[in-house]
Amino acid sequence: MYKGIDVSKWQGDINWSKVKNSGIDFAMIREGFGWGDNQTDLKFEQNYENAKKAGVAVGAYHYSYAKTTQDAVKEAEFCHSNLKGKKFEYPIAYDMEETAVAALGREKVSEIAKAFCEKMESLGYYVCIYANLNWLNNYFTDEIFEKYDIWLAQWSEKPTFERAYGIWQKTSKGKVDGIETNVDLDESYKNYPSIMKYNGLNGYGSGEPVTPPAKGFKAGQKVTLKNAPLYSSSTSKVVANYLTGTYYIYDGIYLEGRYRITNSAANAERKPIGKYVTGFVDRDELG
Repeated sequence: MYKGIDVSKWQGDINWSKVKNSGIDFAMIREGFGWGDNQTDLKFEQNYENAKKAGVAVGAYHYSYAKTTQDAVKEAEFCHSNLKGKKFEYPIAYDMEETAVAALGREKVSEIAKAFCEKMESLGYYVCIYANLNWLNNYFTDEIFEKYDIWLAQWSEKPTFERAYGIWQKTSKGKVDGIETNVDLDESYKNYPSIMKYNGLNGYGSGEPVTPPAKGFKAGQKVTLKNAPLYSSSTSKVVANYLTGTYYIYDGIYLEGRYRITNSAANAERKPIGKYVTGFVDRDELG
């Protein structure tokens, strides 16, 4: 688990060195909203530059007003114009929370989200959807959850969302040294910097050095999963299933951020692989 915050112009001038020293690993920085003149967050450039200097990993988010897929594409193009030339270790999030957009219904909301995300992906970015629990439960089709990461906004002691998510925004009333106002606090459950660098996304060229996992796993080692996404390969973006319970590391080989798992310790390293491997799980799901 990685500790994070998300910020915009409303946090004012931030002392990012103090933020880093307080134990914050990453920050999601508002890049802008809508599209057109004067729609870039006034503190975006300053927050990006100073967070990077302080050693805080960064992602960005774009607040959406789009009511059509055409406007969603325009928002993506505007977002890209602000991101060009920069490197982001965390996803580029599409922030969807406008009541007038929700009124369009599940299918239309999902089409808008997909239009933004597809455009950003075509430009080399790793995207996710930011939304609250009500939106996630009622305004997105299954396709969105199958294709894109989720940043869950649920201000509570523990999340109750029943699908997979990569980031959880847990409160809007956090206190962090270096920030005078309240600030949103987040937790991330994936090693996003390795994902971006290994795959050459978010401004990184492919083949960038990737920090190996701090904790490796050996063949036959028991792991406990909780609603963990299961993939058919080390590179697939499509979730094949969600697993909860006890499983075992198949061979201990770290492949692009994932490990093979199996359902019995006796099956570890047994051949053929296709018969005994349950699938691939992100390293960060393994504890």
